[in-house]
Amino acid sequence: MVITQKDLKGKTPSGGRLRQSRSKRKYESGNLPVLTAISKLVVRTFRTIGGHRKLRVVSSEFVNVLDNKNKKFVKAKIIRVVENPANRNFVRSNTMTKGALVETDKGNVKITNRPGQDGVLNGVLV
Repeated sequence: MVITQKDLKGKTPSGGRLRQSRSKRKYESGNLPVLTAISKLVVRTFRTIGGHRKLRVVSSEFVNVLDNKNKKFVKAKIIRVVENPANRNFVRSNTMTKGALVETDKGNVKITNRPGQDGVLNGVLV
């Protein structure tokens, strides 16, 4: 079964059953989420609509941290995930998403980008 982003509702507003009016389309297809882990850097590319490419960080052990004093990015080694508002189970599995709080050798860092969409891990010191 293909993952789709088509709006498939099973009932009418009055509660009646809806019959499928047409089949799925290629442009409605979706993808599984990327659960970025702490490990050696692995980046995969995938094709999007129009032949464009996106990068996915499958795993990474470093994060680019914005140093507010010097206004420069510094590379920091990730130790563990401290908090993740997307899902509390991501803390146990050390899964990083946007908004996750990770412990690094420079201090606690909040991830500010989407690793499953951008191909890098960026963050700011908290």
